[in-house]
Amino acid sequence: MEQARFNMVEQQIRPWDVLDTEVLDLLKKVKREQFVPMSQRALAFMDIDIPLGHGAKMWQPKLEARALQSLKLKQGDQVLEVGTGSGYLTALLSSLATHVTSVEIVAELSAQAERNLAAYHIDNVTLEVGDAANGWGTTQYDAVVLTGSVPLQPTALLNNLKVGGRLFAVVGDAPAMQACLITRKADDKFESVTLFETSVEPLQNAQQPQRFVF
Repeated sequence: MEQARFNMVEQQIRPWDVLDTEVLDLLKKVKREQFVPMSQRALAFMDIDIPLGHGAKMWQPKLEARALQSLKLKQGDQVLEVGTGSGYLTALLSSLATHVTSVEIVAELSAQAERNLAAYHIDNVTLEVGDAANGWGTTQYDAVVLTGSVPLQPTALLNNLKVGGRLFAVVGDAPAMQACLITRKADDKFESVTLFETSVEPLQNAQQPQRFVF
C-alpha cells in the first residue's frame, strides 16, 4: 500500500508539475484509500476518476494535487468547497486552511463523507447539504473550489470570494475543458488564469449558456 502511494506521488503527481513540498507531503500523509468506496479500493492510487455513486466521481490524484497547489492555502484561510464527494479533497483542504465549509447536493454522499472525516478526527470542517452551484449565502471566503465542471465561469460564486480570494473551477464542455484560477483583485475586478486542460463530471444545476436549438 505504501509503495503504491509513493508511486502515485512520484509517477503521476510530481511529473504533472506539482512541486510544492507541503502538498506532496500531505498526499503521502492523508490515506486516500480510506476515502474510496470499499468496492473501488483497489483503484485508490490509479490515474483515473473513481465512481462514488449518484453520478459523482472522485478526481484523479494529479487533479486534486494541482488544485491544492494552485490555491496556495495557508493557516487563517476560510475555504468553501462545492461538492463534497467522498470527503478526501475536503480533508486535504482542511489540513492546509483554518476551516472548510463543504456543500454537497446529495445527502447520502455528505453522510458518507462525514463518516470518512470523523474517522480521521478532522474537526475544522462544516458539512452542509444543499445546492451551492449558484452561490452559497453571503459569507465570503479566501478560497472556493468546485469539484464539478461548469460550462461558464461561475459568476454567482465569485460573490463568495473575499478580495484577494481565489476560485478554482474546471470550465467548459466535454471534451474541451480548462482548469481556471480566478482571483478577486478588487470588489469589481477579477483576474482569470488558465492552468491546464482536463475533463471532469459536470456540477449539478450549474449556470448554463444560451444554446442554439435547431
